[in-house]
Parts: sequence; C-alpha cells; structure tokens
Amino acid sequence: MSVLSKNVIVAFKKYPVLRGMASYGIIWPISSFIQQTFEGKRFDSDNKYDWLRCARFGLYGSCYVAPTLYSWLTVASIMWPGNMVRSAIVKTFFETITYTPFAMVSFYFFMSLLELKTFDEAVAEVKTKFWPTYKVGASVWPAVAMINFSLIPEKNRVPFISVCSLIWTCFLAYMKHLDKDNVALKSQQSSLLLKV
Repeated sequence: MSVLSKNVIVAFKKYPVLRGMASYGIIWPISSFIQQTFEGKRFDSDNKYDWLRCARFGLYGSCYVAPTLYSWLTVASIMWPGNMVRSAIVKTFFETITYTPFAMVSFYFFMSLLELKTFDEAVAEVKTKFWPTYKVGASVWPAVAMINFSLIPEKNRVPFISVCSLIWTCFLAYMKHLDKDNVALKSQQSSLLLKV
C-alpha cells in the first residue's frame, strides 16, 4: 500500500466528514448521470450527457450536503445519544421537521444559483418544487433514518446515508429538471393517488 493511500485511509478514519464528502462527491454526480440516462441522454447521440450538470451535483453534494449532514448527525448524536429505538425515533422526528426541509430548500436554491439563475428564479424554484419533494421525502426518509440511527455505528452514518441517497438523488435530479408546469401536474397526480 502506498504512502498516499495510507494517508487517505488515516484521514478518512480521523475525519469522517471527509469520507462523507468523498462518497457524496461520487454518488451525487452518478445520480445525475443516471437521471440523465432516464431522460434519454446518450454518449453517441445528439442528446448527449450534460457533464456540467453532473459536476454541479458533485460540487454541491461533496462541499455542501456532506458537511451539513455530518453536522446534523453530530448534533443529533450529542442531543440524543445512543442507538436505542426511542432515541432513533426522536432523531428521525427532528430530522424530518428540521434537517429535511433545510436540505431540500438548500438543494433547489443553491443548485439554481450554480446554474447561474437569478436569486428570484432560485426562490421561485424553491416555492414550486419544495412541497412536492418534501411529501415524497417525508414518506421515505423516516424509515431510512430509523435504520441509520438505530442500527448503523455513528462513524458510518454519513456513508450509509450517502449510499441510500443514490436513488433519492436520482429523484432530486428528476425533480430539479422538471419545469414548473410538470411539477404542479405531478403534485396533483400524487395527491389524487394518496386519496385513493
């Protein structure tokens, strides 16, 4: 094993946020790539992959999401220590009403700014896409959070969530690139499905 790889391993063990940043720096652009594939993008066609979009996802995921998620998990572990079911339920509840909305608003706002949209356009995108995304997230992430808080060791929580977020980030990439009319239509359709 080279000196460089030993130093990387030591740094990842000593600073778990770096491990999360590395995993999000890989998983988020892969999610964008997967979502673009579902859009019909190809290597050898006129409809080629948008590599800048993948890069924006990688930058945002590694430099913003991983550190904020690590901070949230650290605070949650201090406020509600332990891996017992009760502590996991409390952490999950508070994550769903605090970190999750913060993360979704941040995603739409800052990704819009990375796309060089104006402040007003970024705010408009948050207003349009937050609630439909939050409804889906609030139905999926509590189960993932319960597993994370009750079964996964603290040092591996950010990497675990980053792996789970691959599919979620594909969904975010899908929602991010829906136009406003489609978001309203999809929201109405999902509301009708929930009533049935």
